Amino acid sequence: MSAEENVQTAKEGYAAFGRGDLPAILELLTDDIEWIEPGPADVIPAAGTYRGKEEVARFFATLSENTEFHKFEPHEFIAQGDHVVTLIHFEGTVKRTGRKVTGHEAQVWTFKGGKLARFEAFSDTAAGVAAYS
Repeated sequence: MSAEENVQTAKEGYAAFGRGDLPAILELLTDDIEWIEPGPADVIPAAGTYRGKEEVARFFATLSENTEFHKFEPHEFIAQGDHVVTLIHFEGTVKRTGRKVTGHEAQVWTFKGGKLARFEAFSDTAAGVAAYS
């Protein structure tokens, strides 16, 4: 797949996330996907490393149970070969604490055979810890 096709797949993934369409997201993944969300898992419920589609589905369920997003805007896509880096702006509320969390995140998508094989997010985990604590 070309870098442009990988960007299009990433955009489809973000559109599916915005619609809450988990089956469409899972369809974009390899069976052995590795999904890495930063932060201490004992404070941020969705933090951790998830392997396989079933675990990634659990990640999205945990995220949805704990966070309400008001904005989730990918605003820049940087692609080279099998990698796409997306810069995100997000705003949300932690349901348990009612605290707002706002920030920027870089997300690295690594593709294999046209599907997402590895995902890793980079964000200000201290802001997440403050919102969840």
